[in-house]
Amino acid sequence: MLFAFDDRSSDSPFIERVWRCHSLHAGSFRSIASPHWEMVITRHHGCSMFTLRGPETRPTFAEVPAEGAWFGIRFRLGTFMPGLPVARLIDRQDVNLPVVSGHSFWLNGAEWEYPDFDTAETFVARLVKRGFIARDPAIEAVLAGDDQALSVRSVQRHFLHATGMTHGTYRQIARARHATQLLKAGASILDTVHEAGFFDQSHLARSLKRLIGQTPGGVMREEEQLSFLYKTASGA
Repeated sequence: MLFAFDDRSSDSPFIERVWRCHSLHAGSFRSIASPHWEMVITRHHGCSMFTLRGPETRPTFAEVPAEGAWFGIRFRLGTFMPGLPVARLIDRQDVNLPVVSGHSFWLNGAEWEYPDFDTAETFVARLVKRGFIARDPAIEAVLAGDDQALSVRSVQRHFLHATGMTHGTYRQIARARHATQLLKAGASILDTVHEAGFFDQSHLARSLKRLIGQTPGGVMREEEQLSFLYKTASGA
């Protein structure tokens, strides 16, 4: 294992998950496709950095230093920053905010103290109150299966604005992540094809290679360290 990892759910309508981890040694891992964006605080050798990290539509490798520590706020789909389109952050186009000190950073013309694992909700609530973070309720309606809420064109427009990707791309990523969870939990390839809604084994293999970076067999054998998979339902 490369990390010691801890996470929790959140009762905030804006936050999907709060997590923290530290590296056990230097190394690398495969960051897999994810539809969510995050705020991440990195601490390493006495230095701190606040990063806005966007969704990922393809797998990439990430290097990890020894003795590093991270804390992250992962936002629910449909949460966005009105002043910074999610599309500008997508696929590792991360934005590092100016550092004021080891305890604070600069955001939208003001100094902010770093949040932590226990104060994430309070921090996000302050950002919402200042108008720096907002939600698009149409995304929640679509994910809940309300097909009558919006036209197909409106769905695509809302998804692009709030998530930086199309609804179809989101569904493909969610299905691939769900399949990866099943395989890691011990499901057979054939059962995974059926459970995750793929046409056949070839369809599953192509999807995982493109979005996870591994074959189904490679996932089952745990050939590489993957980024953490939250246990969420398939979006397919």
